[in-house]
Amino acid sequence: MTNAEKLTLQKRACQIRLGVIEGTHSAKCGHPGGSLSIAEVLSYLYFKEMNVDPANPAKADRDRLVLSKGHAAPGLYAALALRGFFPVEDLKTLRKIGSYLQGHPNMNSVPGVDMSTGSLGQGVSAACGMALGAKHAGQDLSVYTILGDGEIEEGECWEAFMFAAHYGLSNLCVMIDLNHLQIDGAIEQVMNSAPLDKKMEAFNFNVLSIDGHDFDQIEAAIAAFHAEKAKPTCIILNTTKGKGVSYMTNQVDWHGKAPNDEEYRIAMEELNAAYAALEKEGN
Repeated sequence: MTNAEKLTLQKRACQIRLGVIEGTHSAKCGHPGGSLSIAEVLSYLYFKEMNVDPANPAKADRDRLVLSKGHAAPGLYAALALRGFFPVEDLKTLRKIGSYLQGHPNMNSVPGVDMSTGSLGQGVSAACGMALGAKHAGQDLSVYTILGDGEIEEGECWEAFMFAAHYGLSNLCVMIDLNHLQIDGAIEQVMNSAPLDKKMEAFNFNVLSIDGHDFDQIEAAIAAFHAEKAKPTCIILNTTKGKGVSYMTNQVDWHGKAPNDEEYRIAMEELNAAYAALEKEGN
């Protein structure tokens, strides 16, 4: 990855964060914290890695992304809008009556959404089915799924992991957003999943643990996923909940509430300043 490519991805991540704040503020509800923590990986997947076409969202040979942590829909919607699947202006309709941008992703109404999610644990299960189906059909495509670290307390996740390993789903990349906070508090206090890397290795995954905000590490991990031909890959994304907005950073209260007008103003000022700094860096 060139420095110019990395800078572009950093700007996209910043724009995704701006979209998250725009949408949740307009809706007066939603989940900004866990949407902000996955901005970099969404930027990399949609603007560098995935084979997708906004003009033909359902093309058969596309790569798939299943947002298993469906409450982070504001982040996914922002990425899809910036990629051209629908107008960026529509982000302001999030969760409003009559809007196609529901609180959780709906594959029947939102272009670019590959699976309706929200009930935690079910998204990764659907991703496993997609990966196995692609193998049976001889399709050369990749299936990515993003899970929350609180989500993996669901037993269905571990059934899916066992399924993926059993069927040798080397075309499946499980990404776990390890930001250490869930709706009820710190995961270490609610239900400690550590050592997560050892557990995923025991389930026969190719496991990589990276800084989920570092594009070089994301690129290297994706390359390792493509190089693995015998088993599924798990990329543990060590991230910060609320990344990019000072008062949301590592604050569990921002798991599931929207910024008010003053908080919106502060967040937008901070993110616009960050974007301006990136623009200046590129000049």
